[in-house]
Amino acid sequence: MRKRFHEQQPLTQAFLDHEHARELEAVSATLDRMPDVLERIERDLVGSRSNEVGRCGMTAEQVLRAMVIKQLNGFSYAELAFHLLDSRTYRSFCRFGDFGKPPSRSTLQENIKRISAESFESVNRRLLSLAEEDGIEKGRKIRIDTTSVESNIHEPTDSLLLFDVNRVLTKKLKASRRFGVVFKSHARAAKRRTFAIQNARSREQREPLYRSLLKIVEETLLASSIAVGMLEYRGNTESREGREAKRLANAIAHFWAVGERVVSQTRRRVLDGERVPATEKVVSIFETHTDILVKGRREVEYGHKVNLAVGKSSLVTDCVIEEGNPADSTLAVKMIDRHRDLYGRPPCQVAADGGYASRDNLREIKKRGVDDVAFAKRCGLSINDMVKSIWVYKRLKRFRAGIEGVISFLKRCFGLDRCTWRGFRSFQAYVWGSVLSANLLIFARHRIGASP
Repeated sequence: MRKRFHEQQPLTQAFLDHEHARELEAVSATLDRMPDVLERIERDLVGSRSNEVGRCGMTAEQVLRAMVIKQLNGFSYAELAFHLLDSRTYRSFCRFGDFGKPPSRSTLQENIKRISAESFESVNRRLLSLAEEDGIEKGRKIRIDTTSVESNIHEPTDSLLLFDVNRVLTKKLKASRRFGVVFKSHARAAKRRTFAIQNARSREQREPLYRSLLKIVEETLLASSIAVGMLEYRGNTESREGREAKRLANAIAHFWAVGERVVSQTRRRVLDGERVPATEKVVSIFETHTDILVKGRREVEYGHKVNLAVGKSSLVTDCVIEEGNPADSTLAVKMIDRHRDLYGRPPCQVAADGGYASRDNLREIKKRGVDDVAFAKRCGLSINDMVKSIWVYKRLKRFRAGIEGVISFLKRCFGLDRCTWRGFRSFQAYVWGSVLSANLLIFARHRIGASP
């Protein structure tokens, strides 16, 4: 039976007289002010299961606080488990007490990964309401910008993607041999061809190697399609072996479908010389949700574009994880509408990156009740159309520059440069978890009078 929080707090020592401990104490006091958010966290943890039976696992409060410690320090789950065991301050913050053993790495991972992005967002909205009550963030002046968060994938070359397809399907087919699946492994040959492609000096040398590698992968795909039929037949029973056969069939079918797309795009790109649109490309067989991001003349990145709104207090008031690679100019009005839904009114002043600048955006934002709008680049717009005076425009341009520091803070200290969780829903949860952890720390620093 899972609980939201302990009826009686375990015996814990007071926080140490140290800067980091004082910040944690302030974060802890902030979380204590919003116990209502734990109900939603509990629903994520329990899911559709009954909460009246079974062992008492981690409480919703403990899971939320452990997530904050993890993102605050950039810990892996193994490091988080060690520090909870080693640090009296972290145990006190997470409400584990000085007695008993903190959860293991696998328990921490299982519980933290259950919290959805929507739950993190609801906690962040509750935090913003506290910030408004305390006069820290009124939401009347915001700055918006986009950044990219990378998926946890390697450089997506055609040869490496083909090698990944062959490697993963071969592994699944080997696990299927006990169900009567027969196939010939081409793992070593695929590895040799991939290595040779990477070391080839010209297209003339690479093309025959690619043809050979494609033939190997296609043979593995053929064996996989046959194996799926056999495993689905064996999976018709409700026995343990039947369930295992069905699970393998689903996994092989998934990677087979992705493998077909990888083979198709490799033929089009390498052999036919065709330019494949970014929306049709597969850049990872594991993180298939990954988008190709190109911003100006910068290096190509693989992940998702994240749209951020930051207030005067440096608190992140809103965050949107985009799909695809939409132009910034198509996102400005949406952020103002979301801000109005959050605060019940539009901001008085908006400072935005130059990518959002357009005459249509200026007109639509002004129509929503915003007094002053300053784009970092004017793009043919008149200053008098955007703001009341040149002085206001200069002030807002300087104000907008502060969001670059907030983005840097999120990337350096809260892991927002690269998401290490799998799947798009987990990607969203990871981003929101990082944003929430950063906001809790910034709010705590405002409360104790430190620099946010």
